[in-house]
Amino acid sequence: MGHHQGAPMPTVLRHQFRARAHPARSVPCPHEHCHARAHQSCIVRVNGRALKEPHASRISLWAVTVACCPACQVEPGTPCHDDGQALAHVHPRRVQEAKETLA
Repeated sequence: MGHHQGAPMPTVLRHQFRARAHPARSVPCPHEHCHARAHQSCIVRVNGRALKEPHASRISLWAVTVACCPACQVEPGTPCHDDGQALAHVHPRRVQEAKETLA
């Protein structure tokens, strides 16, 4: 007989578990060696160990997704820029803004 999974986790419990996790876990990790799916922990490629905190690139992607940038005045979904030149990262103030939107 095959493996039988139990009942799905109730939404209330799922939310409580996710509430303790970093909010950046709500987006997939773009790190070149990780690629964790949304709501999964980032991993170390060489040994598969789960990280306690998301990769910096995942935090940046999350900040772009949910917050306006106070430094360069762009809306959610638009990457940060410096005088019209797209940045490979986000301004630290944008990450802070993203954290404040959750409070």
